[in-house]
Amino acid sequence: MTEAPIKDLRLVYDRYIRYLFLASAILMSVIVLSILFFMGQQGLQTFREVSPAEFFLSTKWDPLDEKFGAASFIVGSVYAAFLAVLFGGPLGLAGALFMAKVAPKRVRDLMRPANDLYVAIPSVVYGYLGLTVLVPFLRDELKLGMGFGLFAAGLILGIMILPTVISISEDALRSVPPSLEEASVALGATRWQTIWHVLIPTALPGILTAVILGLARAIGETMAVQMVIGNTPLLAKSLFSPTATLTSEIVVEMGNAPFNSAYGNSLFLMALVLLVISLLLIVAIRGLIRKGETI
Repeated sequence: MTEAPIKDLRLVYDRYIRYLFLASAILMSVIVLSILFFMGQQGLQTFREVSPAEFFLSTKWDPLDEKFGAASFIVGSVYAAFLAVLFGGPLGLAGALFMAKVAPKRVRDLMRPANDLYVAIPSVVYGYLGLTVLVPFLRDELKLGMGFGLFAAGLILGIMILPTVISISEDALRSVPPSLEEASVALGATRWQTIWHVLIPTALPGILTAVILGLARAIGETMAVQMVIGNTPLLAKSLFSPTATLTSEIVVEMGNAPFNSAYGNSLFLMALVLLVISLLLIVAIRGLIRKGETI
């Protein structure tokens, strides 16, 4: 074949690949919008029998008494997710700094695959370890109530988001131009001063993206949380009192809720709230990425 037909063939391939990517993007958008439409259509029917004020502000959840206040679940989800970031964020950033700037190449080449394998552990394994190890330890050794509660859930979730925070934060730190580090050292800064005053501020949009992605995973996690949080439809009075999150309550209740009833629709509305929170976090990530590109 001559060079001209090969070039024409490549142009055809490029055109079809572009169409394939465009079709994939459109398909994903249609799927997301369809899920939002279905969840919204089904969930918003809750307000035919339950007022928005009761659903979002009341903590009274009793399907037998037709009470569907989801405030305790929303608060539990937010608290558990932020506890996860509080536990996992600093540890993840420390691990990323170690792998990006401190660890020898041999150690780094070993830790990267280990971190990737870490992601593959099923969430039910974390939940089972929390149920059989962490909860009894909190209850029997530290005498912290029954062991179930936000603390156990936040700690398990913090461990689960570590691979996400480490991986993305390390990429952000390694993308910082070496000339900035060299200039800092040339001005007399120590290694840790350079990391603290140059590397972290420059890589901050990427680090915040990692933290928000970890937050999104934590707020949407189900099985691990369901096994250690206690699954009690009450507002948590402390870190060590049983409560519930949106995801754990949906799992517990969905088998008993008749479709198209106020009970079932309220669960759909809880799922819609969870989906909207996740989408808002993704929008925040996009904003951080655009901000990082303009810096």
